[in-house]
Amino acid sequence: MSDKSHDHRDARIVMHPKLVTHADWSKNPKKRWCAFAVLRSDGLYQVDAPKPVGDLTTYFGRLLERAGADAAVLSGFDFPIGLPARYADQAGLSDFRNALSSLGHGRWQDFYKPAPSQSDISVARPFYPRRPGGAKRQNLVDALGVPSLNELYRRCDRSAGRNPAEVVFWLVGAKQVGKAAITGWKDLLAPAMASSSPPKIWPFDGRLSELLGRPGMVVAETYPAEVYRHLDLAIRGGGKSKRRQSDRAADANSLQAWACVNPVRLTCRLRAEIVDGFGAGKDGEDRFDAVVGLLGMLDVVLGNRPSGEPEDDTTQIEGWILGQHSTTRT
Repeated sequence: MSDKSHDHRDARIVMHPKLVTHADWSKNPKKRWCAFAVLRSDGLYQVDAPKPVGDLTTYFGRLLERAGADAAVLSGFDFPIGLPARYADQAGLSDFRNALSSLGHGRWQDFYKPAPSQSDISVARPFYPRRPGGAKRQNLVDALGVPSLNELYRRCDRSAGRNPAEVVFWLVGAKQVGKAAITGWKDLLAPAMASSSPPKIWPFDGRLSELLGRPGMVVAETYPAEVYRHLDLAIRGGGKSKRRQSDRAADANSLQAWACVNPVRLTCRLRAEIVDGFGAGKDGEDRFDAVVGLLGMLDVVLGNRPSGEPEDDTTQIEGWILGQHSTTRT
């Protein structure tokens, strides 16, 4: 890649969508929380405390209505938006955005049905296992006919500086993201793409600055664990856990300090929740990640970080995580 193209890719571009939202995702509706940042008339983004995502069939419509006519909306989701390139090649899929309309239908009718045993895994039914107990990641490797587990990671899943995200098709364990992906693709993105006003999905539909330069909905994948590093939060350190209220509260000063040095204003309600570590309830970690993910998105929107996607064809099937720097292929 030439120096010129590298500079173009990494350029910090300030964008000003009217509304920026981030949803921390889960198969369980009670664990789906969304944080909002609204661009005020004085040029500051006002961020409020997170709220439940609510009905998926009306989610995008509610955001567009809140933003107003002729406004750009950037909506982030903490679930994978893309397929591993090696798997997609075997499946004959070349564009994830277009594939969304086929998955769950015809040849792909069992795609979203988790395989109960290794013998049920196939290219057309890759999510596994349906239930924990005796399953191994190697079962996926063998059944899908790939040389190693590495072939089932997307490029953006393997970021330098943090542990890899989980393979999208693996459905058990604390790090699994497959159940959220199933819900996000089947119940949110696919129906929206089939609507009369489909959203644009970054990076499949173009560069972020170009997409946000026009009115309408723009969808992007996020990863709060990546943002922990971007914002230098203590919670990413050894022995820390977002599941502990005290560990979440320990980053209150860092989160508020970031807002103070940027054109971002936190509401009094949100400041109180941040200082409190988002409460002692089980949804505290979800609300924490909803807010952290949103601040990470604003970091890109405000030009502090590049969007980060590599300039090659793999992003058309694999996608990218917003704000993550591209790295040499591994």
